[in-house]
Amino acid sequence: MEGFSNFVDFLNGIAWGPWMLILLVGTGIFLSVRMGFIQFSRFGYAMKNTLGKVFKKQQAGHGEVTPFQAVTTALAATVGTGNIAGVTGAIAAGGPGAVFWMWVSALFGMATKYSEVVLAVRYRERNDKGDWVGGPMYYIKNGLGEGWRWLGGVFCVFGFLAAFGIGNMTQVNTIASSINTAIDAFGGNVEASSVQIFGQTVPTSSIAIGVIIAVIVALVLLGGIKRIGSVTEKLVPFMAVIYIVAAIAVIFGNIGQLGTVFGMIFKGAFNADAAIGGATGIMIKTTIQKGVARGVFSNEAGLGSAPMAHAASSETDPVKQGLYGIFEVFMDTIVICSLTALALLCGTLGSGQTLDWGGSAGTANVAAAFSSVFGSQIGSLLIAVGITLFALSTVLSWSLYGTRCFEYLFGLQYVKLYQIAFIIIVVIGSTLELSLVWNIADTLNGFMAIPNLIALLGLSGVVIKLTKDHFSDPAKMAHDEE
Repeated sequence: MEGFSNFVDFLNGIAWGPWMLILLVGTGIFLSVRMGFIQFSRFGYAMKNTLGKVFKKQQAGHGEVTPFQAVTTALAATVGTGNIAGVTGAIAAGGPGAVFWMWVSALFGMATKYSEVVLAVRYRERNDKGDWVGGPMYYIKNGLGEGWRWLGGVFCVFGFLAAFGIGNMTQVNTIASSINTAIDAFGGNVEASSVQIFGQTVPTSSIAIGVIIAVIVALVLLGGIKRIGSVTEKLVPFMAVIYIVAAIAVIFGNIGQLGTVFGMIFKGAFNADAAIGGATGIMIKTTIQKGVARGVFSNEAGLGSAPMAHAASSETDPVKQGLYGIFEVFMDTIVICSLTALALLCGTLGSGQTLDWGGSAGTANVAAAFSSVFGSQIGSLLIAVGITLFALSTVLSWSLYGTRCFEYLFGLQYVKLYQIAFIIIVVIGSTLELSLVWNIADTLNGFMAIPNLIALLGLSGVVIKLTKDHFSDPAKMAHDEE
């Protein structure tokens, strides 16, 4: 087992190593330049036609969801445990400067996600049920041509397997862990009631949590894309508001530390040791790598997952749906990940605590930072609620992604088998120690990006033409301004 674990570590180093991160960010830079930095030049227009239309009534026909439901389904997957535990781990391992490089990756990732969504809507098709289906496998097949169909198949193999880990077991396990921590904070004793499973002690509360989540996932997943969209359009805004308000409260509760924190971020981006005292030995290479990797992993720009949700939109204009890709990365990384980072650093400094620089950190560190304002019990409860909502939404969205990948490979008639397996694994995930599973899923997730990036670069001319046609059409622009 140790040899297999080492092999997985080796593959993970390739999947999320420097060359892959350069390819991911480089694709974003390439697309940004070719489109005149659309994420900046058209940012106001994008926000007005996405966030500005949140409360406008939208209709969707059979087999499709509204544009807002499409983006909340995609956001449900991207806004997950990585926005809390992942950001904390990146800062602990790479120093505060990792936040700066997270921002850089997101700014270019906006162009990447925009391009993915544009292609997803442009090359989507109807399946036998009449649902819109799309994503990298379809824009590879319908855009690059049938000769490239095998590349879409490679993407789908990585995709449906990764969904079991990164979009299922790891998320459910994190939910169980955070809820158990909150129970202990309120004076409970989680370990008092445990059972032996696969040679390890598992709290019965974890099993109960797994069963409850499995029932919720079953009710939503078996209802199809429209039910997933209906749930996420309510869940995502609710969870985002709760977490954003709580994080802002922590920042303002330690407002005196904010200037120091920004100084640590910008100084640490180029001189990690100077930002945190000079005694940690964190190299700038690690700072950049952790920041970029966390940004990409959190907002999924370039991975090819979110286009599968956007393809189901009732919107017929690829560019208008593509604007939601810009909004999505902005909300996930620039807003939510940044608030986690600022709350963590301000709360930690304000309470006199210390992070294990050069080591690892997780939700317990964020809970401790939140406790500087809310107290230990409420702080733990807020993080437990945030993690539960974030992770549950991720499970729901990745159940769709895994289903779409499996459907592309094996046909619609076998999809129910995959969905049943996905639901069963939810319960299993709540009971396991998942360090190896997380590493495997993380690796598969990274390899998903390779076929997708090849398609993005090969079809960049299509994205540019559609973008120019849209913004040079007075009728479309006038309609969008209404």
